[in-house]
Amino acid sequence: MNDRLYKKTKKLRMEIKHVVEVGVYSPQSSNVLGFIKDGIKADLFEPDPLRVEEIMNCFSAKANVSIFPVAIYKENGSIPLYRAGASTFVAELDSSPALINDNYKQDQKDMFYAEARVFSEFDDGAIDLLSVDTEGCEWYVIEKMKSRPLVISIETGWKRYRNPHLDKLKRWMTDNRYKKWYRNGSDTVFIKKEIPTNLFQRYFNF
Repeated sequence: MNDRLYKKTKKLRMEIKHVVEVGVYSPQSSNVLGFIKDGIKADLFEPDPLRVEEIMNCFSAKANVSIFPVAIYKENGSIPLYRAGASTFVAELDSSPALINDNYKQDQKDMFYAEARVFSEFDDGAIDLLSVDTEGCEWYVIEKMKSRPLVISIETGWKRYRNPHLDKLKRWMTDNRYKKWYRNGSDTVFIKKEIPTNLFQRYFNF
C-alpha cells in the first residue's frame, strides 16, 4: 500500500468525500486504499482484464467502491495496449516508462484491447482527490475533467522518462490555481493554492 497521500491529507484534516484512481494496477498498491478502508466513496478505473479481476475480488463487496474496467482516453472506442506489468501502456504512445526506462520492446503476445472512454462521462463534478497513473495518458483525464479536486496526483516522470504531456499538465495546474505540494517517486502531487500546507499556518490562520 502506498499510503503517503492518504497520511498527508489526513494530517491536514482535509475533508475528502470522493476519491478517484485512474490506473489502479494492483489493489494492494492502490494510491487510495486508505480512503477505501475509511468507507469513502471511491471510483477505480483499470483497463487490464487480468487486473480488473483482482480488483473485483478485493473490492466488489464494498458498497463505497465502484469499479470501471475501461481505459480513460482522448476519445471513445477500442484501443490496443501492451501489458508490461505495472507499466502497461497504450500502444500508440512513443514515450512511456516501459519504453524509456525499461527498454521494453513491443511484442504482439503482450497486446490486448480495452474499451476506451472519455473521463467527462464519469466525472460528477464533485471529486475531492484524484490519482492518475496511466503511463503517458494522464493528460486525457485532466483535459476532460469537470471537477476541480482539492488534491491531484499525477505521474510526471522518473529516471529517463518524462511525461509527454508535462508542459500541458503544468499549464493546466497554473491556470486552475494549483501548486506543487510534494513529489512521491514518479508522481507529483498538486494541491489547490487556497489550501495551506503548513500546519502552523493552518491552525493559526496565517
